[in-house]
This record gives sequence, C-alpha cells and structure tokens, in this order.
Amino acid sequence: MKNASNPQLETTRLKAVNSYLRALADKVAEAVPDLGKIRALIDEYAAIDESTSAHSATCRKVNAGHVPGEWLTTGSSSPADRLLYVHGGSWMSGSLEGYRAHAGRLAAETDCAVLNIDYRLAPEHPFPAGLEDCDRAFDWMLENGPDGPGRAGSTFVAGDSAGGNLVLALLLKRRDQNKALPKAAVVLSPATDLTWSSPSIQQRAAVDPILRAERIDTVVHAYLQNAAAVDDPYVSPLFGELSGLPPLMLQAGGAEILYDDSRRFAEKAEAAGIDVFFDTCPDLPHVFQLFAPYLPQASRALRSIGAFVHRGRDERGA
Repeated sequence: MKNASNPQLETTRLKAVNSYLRALADKVAEAVPDLGKIRALIDEYAAIDESTSAHSATCRKVNAGHVPGEWLTTGSSSPADRLLYVHGGSWMSGSLEGYRAHAGRLAAETDCAVLNIDYRLAPEHPFPAGLEDCDRAFDWMLENGPDGPGRAGSTFVAGDSAGGNLVLALLLKRRDQNKALPKAAVVLSPATDLTWSSPSIQQRAAVDPILRAERIDTVVHAYLQNAAAVDDPYVSPLFGELSGLPPLMLQAGGAEILYDDSRRFAEKAEAAGIDVFFDTCPDLPHVFQLFAPYLPQASRALRSIGAFVHRGRDERGA
C-alpha cells in the first residue's frame, strides 16, 4: 500500500540522511568565512537524492510588495487559500531555488497557493530587515493571489528553522500592531530562544548531525549586529506574551539541538490559551521535512501539515 510503513526502509534512509548531513556540516565548517560558498552548500541541504528536488507544482515569479517571491500552485490549489512560506538558513542563507520543491510539496498537501519569498538576508541586511519583508509580503498576499489582485479567503504562514523564528516573530508583531493574522501557522524546528538556554542545545549536541552548538553565537551576532537584544520577543519569540496568537503546529526532530526551542514554545503557548499541536518526531534531524519523499518520515510529516491546514480552513472558515 502507498502509505504503509516500512521500518527497515525508514531506518536505512534515515542513516543515509544523517551521514549526508554530517558531511554537509563539515563542508560548511570548511567553507567559513566564504559566505557565498556556504549559501551554495545550504541550497543543497536535501540533495541526497534527485527525488527531493522534484515537485508537481507550477511556479510563477512575483513581486510580493517589493519582496521577490514566487507562487507555487497545483491543480488542486485554491487561489483564495494562501500560505506564505519563510525559508530557513540561519537568517544568512536559503533561497527560492533551494526551497522550491518543498514549497511545491506543501502546495500539494495543503491545497493552498504557496507564496515562497526571498527575504533579505544577514549580514548584508541585519535584523529587522527579514522580519519587515515577511510582514510586507503577508500584507501583499492578503490582497493578491496567484491569479492577480483579489482578497484572500483564508491565509496561513509557515517556515522552518530561522524562517520558523521569523514566522513566530511575525505573528507577535502583527498582533501587537492590530493587523490581520493568518488562520493558523506551522513552524518546523524553529529557533525560539536566541539566548540559547534550551537544555537540548547541549544535551543533543552529540546526536545532531547538522547543527553545531559552537557556531550559534556567531550566527546570532551576524543576524542582529547589535540592532536588538537577544531576548527581544521579535528576536526570541519565546520571551513574548503569546496570548492572542492563531492556532499553531510545531514539528521538531528528536535528534536536533533546537528540539527544546519547540517544546518550550509549545508549552508556553498552550499555557497562554493557544490551540497548539506539537508534533514530536523521534530520532529525526533538523528540518527533516525537506527530505520528502526520499525519507518516508518526512512525507508523513507533510501529510500531517496538510491535515492541520485543512482542519484550520474547515473549522474557522474564511
């Protein structure tokens, strides 16, 4: 059967993914301080198999409120149901090309039109440039769809890693400014505490194949450049007041140093009365969802995201 579990295949492919990511982490470390080379390597994050770059979506370039982007749609995508996707990459890398297949798969699973954006990156454009671009693109998406101008029926936001951080900061910023919020948000392995106080930073360092705990302070310095404190809620959403946020889905792998960033945020959001679904994925690495369909666990995670978005649209209407 198509969706039947095959534990042996899952174990074999997870081992291959972990080996691939360890080798990639070594290449990135060797490339420092060549930022161009690092960005090229991060664009190959999931390039373990040709299937991870395949997708069935139609791609159309767009200027999303002066933010470069592209619409990803499939035959089942509703033009009025729109999802803004914010890619990861430590606030310093990531691209439309590197995330196109992932965005296309999300379009297929959610039946939304997915707006994949190319927000400004550090260190050339430190905080809050990227957050401002996300806010500008969301405003634009409310009034423009894949077929041109037109009010959205329902909106969602999603992002991974640094992009997940930006998604949560975007929710706090828009709530604080009394601006329209999405129906729901999905964040994959988000960085929520840039003081790096989560226990898993040290506890899971030995099992995380890609994230290096000794480099995270350097990344944060390049992102902030003294423009804000590390405990500012728009920098570290964990320190924000979370009441009034839309329903949230968080997915995190059990073999990543940022695991507790998701856990702690989910617990605080739930205590604030937010509808939270924390999807823990044992033994899986950082943003493993990018390895669909090669990694069966990644494909299951995407189906779970699709179900969450569909449920949000059905329960809360337009």
